[in-house]
Amino acid sequence: DPLDLGIKLPFAGQFSLLAPNVAEAAEPEETTTTRQYTFSWPYAVDGSLRPRGGTTRGPSVTLQRTPSDAWQRLHAPGLSKFERDRRAILAMAGDYRTSFDFLETVGFTPGFEPAQPYQSWATETIDVIEDSGDKISLQHVIVMFFVNDDGVVDGPVVQKHWRQDWVYQDESIHAYAGNGTWRERRLAAEEVAGRWSQAVYQVDDSPRYEALGDWVHEGNYSAWTSDETWRPLPRRESSVRSDYDVLIGTNRHTITPTGWVHEEENRKTVLEGAGVLAAETPFLARELGVNRYERIVDFDFSARDDYWQATAPFWADVRAEWARIYGEEPEFALAAPEGAPPLFLPMFEYAAALEAGQAYDAGAGRAFIRGTLADYLN
Repeated sequence: DPLDLGIKLPFAGQFSLLAPNVAEAAEPEETTTTRQYTFSWPYAVDGSLRPRGGTTRGPSVTLQRTPSDAWQRLHAPGLSKFERDRRAILAMAGDYRTSFDFLETVGFTPGFEPAQPYQSWATETIDVIEDSGDKISLQHVIVMFFVNDDGVVDGPVVQKHWRQDWVYQDESIHAYAGNGTWRERRLAAEEVAGRWSQAVYQVDDSPRYEALGDWVHEGNYSAWTSDETWRPLPRRESSVRSDYDVLIGTNRHTITPTGWVHEEENRKTVLEGAGVLAAETPFLARELGVNRYERIVDFDFSARDDYWQATAPFWADVRAEWARIYGEEPEFALAAPEGAPPLFLPMFEYAAALEAGQAYDAGAGRAFIRGTLADYLN
């Protein structure tokens, strides 16, 4: 669930934005023939289904029009299934214009009325921070520029974003159970044979969701589809509603000649407790999401390099501490103490000091990480 894992950035408007180089939609005309949103509810003509989002715009970007080197490597002849899987995962690295669209398509309750669709955008770079053969880790970092009302370009703004870890034949995953709780699930060898797990982490490297799935390669088609997966409410939802507790759905990652697409199909689900569906009305609506990653060229991502050079040792220690927790705790819950800010805030404040020039002291940094996580974990 990209862009909903973190915080508002320090610019005007919400962290839900219009596509770069695309003007904001005009107010709908007062006519019964107006349609609010492609693939939406056709009879809503009052503007209620106009997508919610911000008012910022990015400068023009140059899309890559020819098949990428990663695409060419993915389709090289004579590869084993395992190696083709690896190359598909690695093909997600690169520089992108990203767009995110979410829409409720089916309601399951009497009198159901769909929520407003959601749209956002970013310019984002994805780097391989680990490749040990059967494990690949991809780190997303946002670098954004904005066109202000006078036509002047402001920025860059840098935001460490989500991370995805891929493990081949992973025999242990931590699955989300609702109520801020994650539980280890041990998997049999026959259950994981030939399959990859994908674990998705928040901007502060805390867990979000993890699931097994299968890569399929047929001619020019390469896609990974997950098993059914539970995950917490994304920020785009938790910031505006509290009538459900978990998303239950599937993910598909499809590699294209010039990028990749992440599709989601989710049920908005009510729980009675961790892992327990509400008895009478567990499901509110089905939601579809389409997240597009389009390769761009000649975009200035250098601010990412500066940020990562200053903060990478700190974030490596954060990942190491989470790995220790995963190894020792078959179940844990994550929540901010009463009156405390969300976990990402102290983590980002520490990283910001490093970005500003403070040298990283590994001993002090690790003590801070362990103490902070202990405050938020049960």
